Order: sequence, then C-alpha cells, then structure tokens
Amino acid sequence: MVDVCAFYTPHGGGVKTYVEQKLKIGPELGAEIVILAPGDRYEVIERGPKARIVMIPSPRLIVDKNYWYFGDKAALHAALDELKPDLVEVGSPWRSPSWVAEWRGNVPRSLFMHADPMTAYAYRWFDPLLPRSTTDRLFAPYLRHIRGLSQKYDSVICASRDLQDRLVAGGVDHTSLIPMGVEEGVFSPANRDPALRAALLAELGLPETAGLLLTIGRLSAEKRWSVVIEAVKRASRERPLGLILLGEGREKPQVLRAIGSNPHIRLLDPVRDRSRFAAMLASADAVIHGGDAETFGLATAEALASGTPVIVPDRGAAADHGISGGGLVYKAANCQALAGAIGLLAAQDWPRSTRKVQTMRDHFAQLFAHYRDLITAHQA
Repeated sequence: MVDVCAFYTPHGGGVKTYVEQKLKIGPELGAEIVILAPGDRYEVIERGPKARIVMIPSPRLIVDKNYWYFGDKAALHAALDELKPDLVEVGSPWRSPSWVAEWRGNVPRSLFMHADPMTAYAYRWFDPLLPRSTTDRLFAPYLRHIRGLSQKYDSVICASRDLQDRLVAGGVDHTSLIPMGVEEGVFSPANRDPALRAALLAELGLPETAGLLLTIGRLSAEKRWSVVIEAVKRASRERPLGLILLGEGREKPQVLRAIGSNPHIRLLDPVRDRSRFAAMLASADAVIHGGDAETFGLATAEALASGTPVIVPDRGAAADHGISGGGLVYKAANCQALAGAIGLLAAQDWPRSTRKVQTMRDHFAQLFAHYRDLITAHQA
C-alpha cells in the first residue's frame, strides 16, 4: 500500500509517530508499506525490505516551515505510477485526496481522516456565538467536498466514533470505525516511578503531597492551552497542583503568556526518549486534554495504558477515552468545568485507571484486514 501522507514531517508529531509504527508493524503483518510524502527534494528513506518513505519535491507551508504540501499534481501521479500500489491511502481531507481521486490507477482508495477541520477551526471559532447547525450551514462547502470524496473512495476511515457519527449524519458514504492504539510494549503502570514524580514536583517548587498533572500536544490554538492553564490555576486555589506541558509549535509565545509568572506550571520540550516519556506518563496523577479536535487522542490512550486517569472534553475523539471509564469528562472549552473535574479527581485521591487499551498492532491488523477486503472486492 502507498500512504499519500501530506501531514508527515520528520520533525515529530502524532502523524510521524503513527507513520513509524506503520512502517514497523506493516511488514510484520504481511504488507509492503510506502509513505509518499512532500519534502524539499526527492529522497528514498529505506526502513527495511518492505518499508520505505519516498519524498518528492514540494513547497513548504508558509504558516509552519516544519511542514510541506503537495504542490504538483503531475508529480504526485507520476510517483504513484512508478510505485504501482495495490491500494492507496490518503491521510489529508484537503487537496491531495482530490488529486489521488483523479489518478488513473485502477486500485481501491481509502481516505483516513487524520484531521477534523470542522472541529479544529469552524466549531472552535463559532461555538461561542452560533449553534452547530448554523455553523454546519456556513461551512456546507467543506461537507460537500468530503461527501464528494466519499463517492470516489472505497472507504473513509475514522479513528473515533464522534467523528464517524458526524460524517454519517452529514451524508458521507463508506465510513468505517477503526480506532488506533498505543505503541506495543512501551506504556505500562509498571513504569510509575515515585522518585521521578517527586523530582518533577520539586522542579515545580512543590512537595510530594501536591498533585502532578501532565498535558501533551502541539502548541496550536485548537489544543485550547489557555483553557487548560487557567483551569489548573483555578483548581490550585483549593489544593497544591503542578502542571507540566510537553509540546512545541507556533503558539509557544501565547502559551508562555498564559502561564505568566506561575512557578508551578512549566512548558517543556517534547520528550523524545520513549522510555522516559512512558515513565513520566505513568508517574503523573492525571493527564489533561484540552482540545476537542482530535481524531483519536493518542496521548490520552498512552496515559490510560500507563494506568493514569485522563480528564478530557466531552466532545471529540478524546471523549471516547473518558466516557469508557478511564477518567472524567468536562464541558469542552470551559475553564470552570475543567477546574471542577480536576478537583473531583483530586478529592478521590487520584485513583489509577485500569482500562485496557489496544495496541497499534491491533489497529493495523484491523486496518490491513479491511484493506485486503477492499482489494478482493475491487478485483472481483
């Protein structure tokens, strides 16, 4: 299979984590995986006999120089012609799936909804002002675009029920729910380290008796960092709490302004060492999620696999993790509601989560079985 992956960047992020897992696990499950991504120049990065990344020359995004976008339809079609895939997957809802739909290859196509623009932009902008039904009418061209793509694609993959339900309600065809999972063998309650927890609290100027909260993600507006920070400040009036944010991105100045001079809240760079990151997740008392525009909520799943409860908004993919018994949900984008949820979990003495979380191997086994069925049906 060829994954036409406009969101891939070697600089990190959730898509890179997903891609790395696909390249590793796919061949073990009998699939040959090619990631076709935009980059500065043509480059083939081998990851094994049946796994590689092919980058084709493309312009960089103006708003974020860590990313590129496919800017040449003919070059994209030529790359697909050369690769001769049995199936093409596209991970962006924007221009690249339209171009892939126009490609002349006679193979099944799958649109994997790795992004939810309606929640990331439209609902975030207008929810305070308008009912969602009105917002949906204002952004009807986008929904028509997705509906049109679904008629050209054999499958539209959703990793959360929230997103699938909204797409189906909007008339999108061929949707399938295939939730993602966590990296196998990395996250476990056994990684909890009282010494690490005490050291992290000490860095925040707090004693071991304080609550240690963690939040992870790209520093962008849809993650609602100001809501998380303000809620922790409010909850801290009742009990000592520390918050560590792990992330990088263009909203860093705004996040630092929101933190202000508070000594008990710190922004740190993402932790690339997976074992240390897993230990931090397991050693936290709770993981907070602010954004309601997730398509799966990988960090929250990793927290649950670590035995750490999550506090998540009642909308978006992350809500699936909280509703299923892994923590608490709060009214999305509401500081006071989030502060109340933090206080409630603290009053319960930070109970550990026992919820089972599927692995990425489980996810890819389901995904590739689905793709084999598409190929068989297409050939028939």
